Amino acid sequence: MAFSIAPCMSIMSRAARLARMLKVCAIPGPIPAHLIQAKCKQPRVGVYYAALGNLGAMDGSSMIRRNALRRWLLQRLLPQCLCVCVVFALLGPAARAQNRASLYTQADIEYGSQIFVAQCSGCHGVNGDQVSGVNLRSGQFRHVFSDNDLRSIVTNGIPGTAMPPFNLDPPELAGIVAYIRNMRDFDVRTVTLGDAGRGEALYKGTGNCASCHRLNGKGPRVAPDLSEIGALRTADTLKRSLVDPTGAMLPLNRSVRAVTRDGKIITGRRLNEDTYTVQLIDDQERLVSLEKADLREYAVLKTSSMPSYKDKLSSQELTDLVAYLLSLKGTK
Repeated sequence: MAFSIAPCMSIMSRAARLARMLKVCAIPGPIPAHLIQAKCKQPRVGVYYAALGNLGAMDGSSMIRRNALRRWLLQRLLPQCLCVCVVFALLGPAARAQNRASLYTQADIEYGSQIFVAQCSGCHGVNGDQVSGVNLRSGQFRHVFSDNDLRSIVTNGIPGTAMPPFNLDPPELAGIVAYIRNMRDFDVRTVTLGDAGRGEALYKGTGNCASCHRLNGKGPRVAPDLSEIGALRTADTLKRSLVDPTGAMLPLNRSVRAVTRDGKIITGRRLNEDTYTVQLIDDQERLVSLEKADLREYAVLKTSSMPSYKDKLSSQELTDLVAYLLSLKGTK
C-alpha cells in the first residue's frame, strides 16, 4: 500500500508552531504587543500572531493575556493535531514498516537470517513467536522501540529473564537487526546460503585475492589486510566492494601518486599523511616517506586498482566469497 506522510507533516509543522507559541504563552504576565509585531514579520507564523494581536484589540488592550492566547491557539490548531494522531495511529505501523525496509540491504538481511537461525531460533522459534508477549515477525516487543534498543538487548541481554547477552561483532549485530526488522516480509527459503569453504577456494584461486591482500601475517601488503575484515565490515559492504570496488572504497584505502622534482613517479597505498609528509607502501612493498615540499605533483587516486567481480563471478560464487570474508575474524 502506497502511503505518503507529506500532508501529515505539514499539519505537524503547524503543531510545532503551536508548541512554540504555547511556550511564549507560559511567560508570566502579559505579552508585549511589540513582540507580536516582531513575530508578524515571519511568514506564515506571523498570520497567527496577527490574529492574536486582533484579540488584544478586541478587549481594548495593547497587551494580550496568556490565557486568551492559549484558548485561541488550542481552538485553532488542536483539532488538526488530533487528526494527525488518529492518522498515525491507523497508518503509522504500515508507513514505518515501508520506510524501515529501505534502511536495510538484502545482503545484511540474508546474513542476519543465518545468525538468527543459529543463535536465536532455539528460544524465539523460526518465526520469532515462541516467547510470550514477543512476536519478532510482527514487530511486537516488550522493551524495544528503536534499533538502538534492539542492539542493546542483543548485546546485554535482559537481566532476570531467559534472554542472555550475545557477543556479536558489528557486522553480525547489523545483520541480526536488519533481519528482525524485516522478518515479516522476508522469506528465509529464498536465501542463497554462502559456503565459506568454497569462498576460500575462490579467494586463493579464481579471485586471485591473495596476490594483493595479506591474511593472518601472510601475503603482500600492497592492498588492505583482510585478517579481521569479517569483524569490521558488514555483508553488504563486502559485497559492494567486490561488485563496485571504486564506489565502495573507503578514503583511507585510496592510493596516492607522487612525482618528485626530478620526475620520479611513486605510487602506493597511503599509510599516514600530515600537512608536510606522507608515508606509503609502494608497489614493490617498500615503505616510503616523502616530504611534500620536495614533490612536483601529489594526488590521491579515487579509482581502485582492485578489479570488479560483477561479471567475473556468478551470484553463488559472490555469495560464497562474501561468506568466507565474513568468517575472517582475526586470531583469538
